[in-house]
Amino acid sequence: TVAGTNFQSSTKRVRTMATAIEPAMKDSFSRYAEYLNDLNDKRDRVVKASRDVTMNSKKVIFQVHRMSKYNKVEVLEKAEKDLVAVTDQYMSRLVKELQGTDFWKLRRAYSPGIQEYVEAATFCGFCKNGTLLKLDEINKTLLPLSDPSLQPLQINILDYLLGVADLTGELMRLAIGMISDGELEFAEKICTFARDIYRELTLVVPHMDDSSDMKTKMDIMLQSVMKIENERICLRFSIYNFCSKFVIFVFLIFYVACFSVHVRGSEYIPLLGSNDTSSFLVGVPDIEI
Repeated sequence: TVAGTNFQSSTKRVRTMATAIEPAMKDSFSRYAEYLNDLNDKRDRVVKASRDVTMNSKKVIFQVHRMSKYNKVEVLEKAEKDLVAVTDQYMSRLVKELQGTDFWKLRRAYSPGIQEYVEAATFCGFCKNGTLLKLDEINKTLLPLSDPSLQPLQINILDYLLGVADLTGELMRLAIGMISDGELEFAEKICTFARDIYRELTLVVPHMDDSSDMKTKMDIMLQSVMKIENERICLRFSIYNFCSKFVIFVFLIFYVACFSVHVRGSEYIPLLGSNDTSSFLVGVPDIEI
């Protein structure tokens, strides 16, 4: 009887505790569900904004590739205006979505767009100034887009380095185009710049956290640098062959000319009465008509 009474009292206490805890758990799960739903919605918006940044940053890169020695200033001015438009119209949407939040949680959603934006900005910067645009300089352009009362979105060092790694691919395409147009000095400058980027990153990457993306891009970067080097070597070899053939051609023309002079000289017949001792007509008077 005592055991039964204790069991009943324990059951009543459990039921009372469950009745008291149930509303609190429902409220907690409701808040968690709302948070996850909002986070998923934000991720979808961030992915869409990142795709827009990627697409329009590629247009900036395509614009830079239209550059030649005849229209460099005009093309770069147009590319800079397009880059400002990408910043104001598309990067601003990304900043508004991520400012004031733990934006690192959504890094996988917006990282591709940031990398493409860094690639476009550094590509324009190199073609205009011949130097690499720094991370601080890019982040300064994003500060005016943020609400001063909230934590601003800042590009992290990994996304910056991934974008710079992609830059070497565009430099390779630009160098090959410059070589085709005869811009050998600019192509040499591009080759040196791409080689310097690869050399510096080989010193940094081993000290970074394990990143498969960075390792893959380092392999692609090496291939780009080697292609530029090969094009440069092929160009030098072609110039050497051309110069060699030209020298041989000039030598042959000179030799043929000298040979012709020698042969024609041996066929020379002096005039009658000439004092040339080698002539068989020595002493023969001139014929008067």
